[in-house]
Amino acid sequence: MSVLVSDLVQLGVMITVLEASVFATILFGFFGIIFKRNLVMKIISMDVMSTGVIGYYVVVASRNGLFAPIVSDRPVAYADPVPQAVILTAIVIGLSIQALMLVGVMKLAQDNPTLETSEIEKANTP
Repeated sequence: MSVLVSDLVQLGVMITVLEASVFATILFGFFGIIFKRNLVMKIISMDVMSTGVIGYYVVVASRNGLFAPIVSDRPVAYADPVPQAVILTAIVIGLSIQALMLVGVMKLAQDNPTLETSEIEKANTP
């Protein structure tokens, strides 16, 4: 019995550490968007924040004892496939948005010698 209790406590600590790590990833991305002046670094920070949000969704949605919805002979508890589809969709949409932003930065780089936001604002202010 004590082994089971210690395993559950260890699992609770593990989930807490995972949640804290994912939350730190989200914060790093958020602060990168705010404090970085280079446009490419802002795009990378957005990607880091998106990865953290997806990671948090996975940590919250994961449960022990659930199996992939594959046909088997014995009755088991299946994981819901809808959150998996939502995460895959979020990954694809995030990748396409990142590609679109990088194309916009490439177009902006053709007209400006730098990708620093303050320099671009100074150059384009009437």
